[in-house]
Amino acid sequence: MENSNRKVVVITGGATGLGFAMTGKFVKNHYKTVIVDRNKTKAAAAVKELGPGAESILCDLTELDKLPGLVKEITEKFGRIDVLINNAGVHLKKPLLKVTDEEFMKVIHTNETVVFALSREVARIMIRQNSGCIINISSMAARYGIPEVIAYTAAKSAVEGMTRAMAVELSPHGIRVNCIAPGFIKTSMSENAFRNDPERERKVLSRTPMGKLGHPEDVANAAFFLASDEASYLTGTILCVDGGNSIGF
Repeated sequence: MENSNRKVVVITGGATGLGFAMTGKFVKNHYKTVIVDRNKTKAAAAVKELGPGAESILCDLTELDKLPGLVKEITEKFGRIDVLINNAGVHLKKPLLKVTDEEFMKVIHTNETVVFALSREVARIMIRQNSGCIINISSMAARYGIPEVIAYTAAKSAVEGMTRAMAVELSPHGIRVNCIAPGFIKTSMSENAFRNDPERERKVLSRTPMGKLGHPEDVANAAFFLASDEASYLTGTILCVDGGNSIGF
């Protein structure tokens, strides 16, 4: 077991995208940051870039039977888990009538069932500690009726519901559970999408009161706040990091 007084944060899918931004934020603020990812190359590149404050553990989270062992490995090595960020997920854009049962269930399994199962295993550790913080990552898809993302919408809506249910059940054990719903964030993926569909970009910006896309660091800052003592009286909250898009007209 490592001898360290630093808090330990576990971030699923922490090697790329929003996950990498969150990983970097916690590393810079002296957390021992554990990336859980199934891509060995991307995980290794992330750890190399972030330095000794970050470590990676390879795991395919969709293999649920591996999750108890994953949590045991982390706790045996680092002694505790202070923060869990359920960030890993998959997307599927496809018309409702063309989505197969298998495709639907794959998205539900990865984005919803994994969040439940991993949170359950980590909660066992946090209950013994009588402290902890779980942060789930949702989406604007859970806020709106967005066409052609039926499975993703269903899964992220469930994540928001689970956030509230877990918050109520785990609060007596000193565990807070909150959720971030990112709006339209400037990433290579969104830039490519808007480049091919300028009308979509116009629509997004026209209903975003702040008139601009967010940055991955905006989501990372929100996650760090929710994990901090400054948010000690917040639980069961769905925090929209969206420039006002969810209330725009």
